[in-house]
Amino acid sequence: MKKVAVIMGSDSDWPVVKAACTQLKELGIPCEAHILSAHRTPAAAANFARSARQEGFGVLICAAGMAAHLAGAFAANSTLPVIGIPMKGGAMDGLDALLATVQMPSGIPVATVALGGAKNAAVLAAQILAVDDEALAAKLDAMRADMAARIAEKEAALQAELQ
Repeated sequence: MKKVAVIMGSDSDWPVVKAACTQLKELGIPCEAHILSAHRTPAAAANFARSARQEGFGVLICAAGMAAHLAGAFAANSTLPVIGIPMKGGAMDGLDALLATVQMPSGIPVATVALGGAKNAAVLAAQILAVDDEALAAKLDAMRADMAARIAEKEAALQAELQ
């Protein structure tokens, strides 16, 4: 199975980003987490992105706040799918990060999840990998069925309370 790289621009992103690693592990997907910066370690970030396919990665998840160029820098240096997690904070409380992550030039796409959407980034990475992996697709189907069952239980409890 291909690995997923979870890259953050700063260690301050880890409290949010660890949810992606937790979700990937729950799905049985190997992952690595690293701190690399598009601005402070541009050569190391570019080298990681350029070698990611050869290192066995299938998807790259990049979390960054404020200027949030990390996902774009990775997408510019790799043809692997890149998922951006814009982080809250800074003067615009994450709006700047969201716009920097989602507004990529033609030909250099970055899939973008919600502000701090680490779990959804992991699920999207799993869905990408599941295109070629029936066992992983079955895990995702089971996860969806479990979510639906939990909602049905909550609905039944609500209706019982209303009677």
